[in-house]
Amino acid sequence: MSTYITTPIFYVNAQPHLGHAYTTIIADTYARFMRLCGDDVRFQTGTDEHGDKIVQAAEAAAESPRQYVDRISAMFRDSWPQLAIEPDNFIRTTDSHHIKTVQAILQQVYDQGDIYFSEYEGLYCRGCERFLTEKELVEGNCPDHLKPPEKIREQNYFFRMSKYQEWLIDHINNNPEFITPERYRNEMLSFLSEPLEDLCISRPTSRLTWGIPLPFDDTFVTYVWFDALINYISGLGYPDKADFATYWPAAEHIIAKDILKPHAIFWPTMLKAMGAEPYKKLHVHGYWNMNDTKMSKSLGNVVRPREMAEEFGVDVVRYFLLREMSFGLDSSFSAEAVVARQNSDLANDLGNLFSRSLTMVGKFMEGRVPEPGTARTMDRELAAACAAMVETYCREMTAFRFHVALQAVWEVVGKANKYIVENAPWEMAKDAEQKEYLGTVFYTLLETLRIIALAVEPVMPNTAATMLAGLGVDNKGSLKELALWGGLKPGSAIAKPEPLFPRMDKKKKERPESAPTRQDKDAKKSGREKTEGVITFEEFGKVKLRVAEIIAAEKIKKSDRLLKLTVRAPEERTIVAGIAEHYRPEELPGRRVIIVANLKPAKLMGVVSQGMVLAAKDGDRLVLAGVAGEAAVGSSVA
Repeated sequence: MSTYITTPIFYVNAQPHLGHAYTTIIADTYARFMRLCGDDVRFQTGTDEHGDKIVQAAEAAAESPRQYVDRISAMFRDSWPQLAIEPDNFIRTTDSHHIKTVQAILQQVYDQGDIYFSEYEGLYCRGCERFLTEKELVEGNCPDHLKPPEKIREQNYFFRMSKYQEWLIDHINNNPEFITPERYRNEMLSFLSEPLEDLCISRPTSRLTWGIPLPFDDTFVTYVWFDALINYISGLGYPDKADFATYWPAAEHIIAKDILKPHAIFWPTMLKAMGAEPYKKLHVHGYWNMNDTKMSKSLGNVVRPREMAEEFGVDVVRYFLLREMSFGLDSSFSAEAVVARQNSDLANDLGNLFSRSLTMVGKFMEGRVPEPGTARTMDRELAAACAAMVETYCREMTAFRFHVALQAVWEVVGKANKYIVENAPWEMAKDAEQKEYLGTVFYTLLETLRIIALAVEPVMPNTAATMLAGLGVDNKGSLKELALWGGLKPGSAIAKPEPLFPRMDKKKKERPESAPTRQDKDAKKSGREKTEGVITFEEFGKVKLRVAEIIAAEKIKKSDRLLKLTVRAPEERTIVAGIAEHYRPEELPGRRVIIVANLKPAKLMGVVSQGMVLAAKDGDRLVLAGVAGEAAVGSSVA
């Protein structure tokens, strides 16, 4: 079977950041996983290099647009090897073959009457480089760039997107996995419940010259989306190259939710107008937040992937990003969270299991894989756990629930560590009568490590390579074949273990005592001390209460009291709430609650909580606070 996986082509108006890295690591991981499953895989990424913002960025850098895009595109290309990302193709919208493909498609769609000339007035966001509807604004601002759009009136060419609205609605309804996760599918169906406007696809050369000229009117250049989206097929040699016929039917796009509408609405209707089949799947992920705000180059609160890799190591970064974020939802980044994952999951759990297992084999088995004897219940249980893990892992990786797949792997890591403690092989080695069973114990441990290494390879390729080399294994074949129990050959040599993950210490800066406020000083000077338990109106005004909708809920491991809630208010955020004894996770999605929206984030049981859900305490019972009647998500509570 074939798999074609793509990232968006990233806009080169700024350098690569963590958001770009996350999308591309997801694509690389999925490509590696599908290859491990035996698929013929093509993985494409690249850069989007036309438009207003490119010209502005080039001017700010005192460069020509061409010099600028060459420099920034190279930064993206050079960043990916540093994160063990290995695309099969890196495409640029300034590539000559891409430009020819775009112009050929424009001419075709124009000739068939699906492109027309007209005048339009609308709200234009320069950050998004597109017109926004009133419905998309949040308090009058673009939801992504937090600035009001400007009203523009202009003559341009338009694509008859509305012509294909009913077809697109039917296609989404008839193909439930066309847009995943489901919440984004529902969002697009809701958007399509109202009349679809036609798409402006040009900019006049009097305003912009850095773009692909329209083949039927050289006084206009192509609007970035009608240019950029075509990269997915121009990179395959559309329409007549063999790669297009081989890979396009299996196309899966990975994007962040800020470009959902262009990929879920613009792109399928463009393909329909061209007479091409739609892509197979669109996978939509959430944002990485810093201090409760989307991480974005335009907002200036970014983390650079190269710096992360240098500080923590490539595989630690890859593991953290896939393990920490529930695909489709937002997540929060902090160095402390990375260190916690490294020290707990990687150093303590996996690293320790690998190191002590191979060390004991070197000491008690002369560094050779032992011949296993008769398996006991405990050995069979660990082997069965490995088989169940592989099944769960494959299912969840295919469904883009990477964090769940990794949870399944780490459950086996935990069982293997427990298996060592319960068997105490260092004690068993002292008893000659236990020698045969000792071989069974070590064989079981080494086989478990081999299967774990197979599973972590798509996420942590360097770690997997080290583990397999230490086990003396050559990883060739499909996962289904390789994961069968008994792959290790007795008598083969085991290497001296290399440390997989060093523990990291990150000292927290001590915070100074809070300085007295101006109100405190004034009160003391006038002899008016604060009354205990009473706050001023100004102090209460600092607390921001909002209406929020719970969209997901799950239990927090090792806690009977805490639930991890994903809420929309209107941005998505994670809140840890002590309500597990009073509410089941499955009954919470869809419920509207009141949250404290500006509470300083705090880490509870390893999860960063970005606010507080209000609840009334009625004896021993907690009742979630809400509002009487309908109130829009994100509404302020006063």
